[in-house]
Formats: sequence, structure tokens, C-alpha cells
Amino acid sequence: MNILTNEISFPADRITSGPSPWDSANARDTRQRVRDFALTHIAPYVQKWEEEGTFPMELYLRAADAGILGMGFPAQYGGTGGALQEILITKEELARFGSGGVRVGLTTHTIALPPILALGCEAMKSRVIPQVLAGEKLAALAVSEPEGGSDVASLNTTAELDGDSYVVNGRKLFISTGIRGDFFTTAVRTSNAGKAGISLLLIEKGAPGFEQIALKKSGWWSSDTAELVFTNCRVPTTHLIGEESAGFKGLMSNFNQERLGNAAIVLGAAKACYDETVNWTRSRQAFGSALIDKQVVRHMIVDMATQIQAVDSLLSHLCWRYSQGGADAAQIAMLKNLATSTYEHCAATAVQLHGGHGVLRRNKVDRLFRESKILSIGGGAVEILKDLAAKQLGL
Repeated sequence: MNILTNEISFPADRITSGPSPWDSANARDTRQRVRDFALTHIAPYVQKWEEEGTFPMELYLRAADAGILGMGFPAQYGGTGGALQEILITKEELARFGSGGVRVGLTTHTIALPPILALGCEAMKSRVIPQVLAGEKLAALAVSEPEGGSDVASLNTTAELDGDSYVVNGRKLFISTGIRGDFFTTAVRTSNAGKAGISLLLIEKGAPGFEQIALKKSGWWSSDTAELVFTNCRVPTTHLIGEESAGFKGLMSNFNQERLGNAAIVLGAAKACYDETVNWTRSRQAFGSALIDKQVVRHMIVDMATQIQAVDSLLSHLCWRYSQGGADAAQIAMLKNLATSTYEHCAATAVQLHGGHGVLRRNKVDRLFRESKILSIGGGAVEILKDLAAKQLGL
């Protein structure tokens, strides 16, 4: 039974029923609005878009009209506001009822725009942010490089001052929306002083010496991912985001919220695995009865529910603490790792209980399984986040 086409309630909704910070009126309204958008404008077309390796640009305009692109951004730049709770719910619902590729394609601006909003001059903010939140232009974050991803302080792309321009040389890798993007919040090295020598530049598509190379990957097929190559690329000094050497601080200031967002995304995907598995095992007959009548199957599903409940509860708690200024990097790193391991477990269980059907490309759990490793690497690899947590804990 396909969760996207039937009319029954979503099983995973029952895992987290009861009073919680997620039960506010605004939270419920946001959840329903984003869910309706995903079920109407994304879910029916996901398989087609996955095979095509893209989705229509029109979807950005629809998402802007629905208030999804502007979630969390101030109204003066075309945003729709919203507390952190609503931002995380938006990410969860898009991941649960859409696809990883569409979701990341629609939301790369949520990591590209915050440094501009925090550090950029008013002229830059007024020119860039409204166009992106209206769905007219796309923004991406360009930090990871071929020699390293999570180790931001060691990046090698250089920007040397030459008159009224910076001359940029280097490469960026694994950049989501790297082909279709118009604005790139790009981390560059303006001095050799380690993390203190990192600055941010706004580099636009079409800049001389800027090349975009498409990459193919095992998951997120409908999103475009690219390597960016800068060869004596000239960028006006007016495109400096903030001050020189303020780049590392600007990136780090958004990392905790980004990782909370990552946890919400993989929570949504894990819930999708649960939904698909419950519906499948109820309808699939084996040895004279439904799969779900087998004790071993029910126990596997309960294991999924247990881990999902733990992530949901911890995310809710740390969302509240972060909003109050109380959540630290160690707690958020551990949450992100718990969430990604939960998603990987739920995706593997979903495929196992679907049997041969679970590895057919037309099946949703096949896509969920292929996508399950991506965010245990992106946004801070598991091993690096463990080491970050250990340092924060004084170990």
C-alpha cells in the first residue's frame, strides 16, 4: 500500500503523539501546510524527476508562494519569518513526503543566505535575498573542496586582491545546486593564517574564469551537484561578504542550526521508512498471513519506532534549548549522529522487510536507502562530529 496515495493516517504520526513543544498552533499549521505542498507538488512526480535527474524550475516559484522558501527569513527581504521550530518542521516534512534530491535542491539557500544576512552590506542583502526567496534566483554554499570537506580551516581556494577585484583560484566539490545556482557564498583564503585567513565572497554565475562541472552520485538524483572551478576568476571587492578574515566565524555561526536542520531532515526520512514499512507489512501476505502478524517483523518495526522517538524527542528538546541560547555544539553534534544512524537503520530495515521489492528503482524505499548515507557525511561527517563532541566534553 503506497503511503502517498492511500487515505489512512500516517503511521509515524502515532509514534510521537502527545504533548510536546511541537504541538503549538503555529507548529501544527506549518506542518500541515508543508505536508500539503509536498503531497501535492512533489510526491506524485518524484520518480519521474529522479529518473530525469532534475525537477522543474517552476517548483521554486510554487515553494515561494507557499511561504516555504522564505521560512525563517525576515519580512523586509521577502521572508515569511517563523521560529526555529517551524524551520525544522519544514525540513522534516519536505524530507518525509518528497525526496532528498528535491528537498536539498529547494533549500540550499537556507545555508547560503545566512552569512549574507549576518555579515553582508545592505546593498548586497537587498539585491540578493529577495530574488532568492521569491524563487527567481538560486543560491548555494561553496565550502567543501577536493582535498577536504569538514575541515573548513584547511581550505585551499585563494583570493588575492588586485585593484578593485579579488582573483580567485581553486576548486570546490560536492556543491548542491552547483549547476543551476546563480549566487554562490564562497569560502576563500585571503591570507595564510589558518582559519583566521578565511573570507567569504559572493560569486555569481557567469563570472569570468568560473566553471561548473556536473557530478553524478548514488542518491539525491533529482538535485544537481557540481564541482566549481575558479581559474583567475575576477570578483569585485564589493562582493566581499563582511570583512576580510571574518569568513570562518560567519560559517561557524550557522553550523549549529544547520546541523539541527540535518537532524530534522533525516528524522523525516526515517519516518518515511517507517510509514512505508508498516503499510507494506500490513498488506504483504507470506505463509498464510500478513507479514506484520509475524512477531519478528513487529519487533523490527518497534526498533524503528524506538529510535525515531528518541531522535524526535531529543530534537524537540535541543530546538527549545538552542532557542533559549542553551544548546552547545557537542549536544547538537551527538543529535545529528544519532539521527543519521537512525535513518540508516530504518532504511536498511525497510528494504529488508520489502524483500526483492525493496531494491526495485520504482520503490520509494529503494530511494530512501540510497540516500541514507549522504547526511552521515554531509554537514559534518560522523567521525568528525564525534571528535568535536569529545573535545566539548573535555575528553
